[in-house]
Amino acid sequence: MGFLTETVERVRRELDAHPLPDGALLAHARALPAAGGFRAAVAAPGVAVIAEVKRASPSAGAIADADPGERAARYERGGAAAVSVLTEARHFGGSLADLRLARRGTGLPILRKDFIVHPSQVLEARANGADAVLLITAALEDPELVALQETAADLGMGCLVEAHSHRDVERAVASGAQVIGVNARDLETLEVDPARALTLLGVVPEDRVRVLESGIATREDVRRAEDAGAGAVLVGEALMRAADPEAKLRELLGATEKEPIE
Repeated sequence: MGFLTETVERVRRELDAHPLPDGALLAHARALPAAGGFRAAVAAPGVAVIAEVKRASPSAGAIADADPGERAARYERGGAAAVSVLTEARHFGGSLADLRLARRGTGLPILRKDFIVHPSQVLEARANGADAVLLITAALEDPELVALQETAADLGMGCLVEAHSHRDVERAVASGAQVIGVNARDLETLEVDPARALTLLGVVPEDRVRVLESGIATREDVRRAEDAGAGAVLVGEALMRAADPEAKLRELLGATEKEPIE
């Protein structure tokens, strides 16, 4: 059994055993200001960077123990279009507290990244300050993928619908997803194949916002993503390991490059 399958099965079991309090979460979500425009932020001209707060990962182990609020603020100053926060605890060391701290640190749209399989988790994300959620196509049946996007839309939230294969892309498009991410990391094996991901980006229709996830560490990586059709890239480990995340963001965005002489 691969990593994604095992993890999603565990999440489903836990939700069955301990359902989330939908009513309380909805009341809290409705009391918050309107969610920020995630799609608009990542669809802006040029290549947008979704900068990630990620303490650890199953492939890299411990990455960095940074304050999520401080890191989110630095990402905003460095030019990020949005902030992603890993909230899964067992493998990524995250929490909903990290999401709330990031929310306090930035006015940018915030994406909750977790293994979301039930509408109550979308409610939970909004109640804790998220403006968008990650939906992994391979983890969901088609009706679930549609229903979760509808729940997000009802709350004014956006979605990043993630694909790992040609079939995933087809399903994401058919579900009506407007922001489609292609992850260079296979979530079953945890292996990274940037070339495959760049090719798969070309399968995503041009009328959708295309996001390349994983394997982005340099300005050249961003250029290759842009050449392949990406409107945004999601960067986690490279920014979390950077001594100066603001400078690293400016490097990725090309803000440190000299303008050509006319």
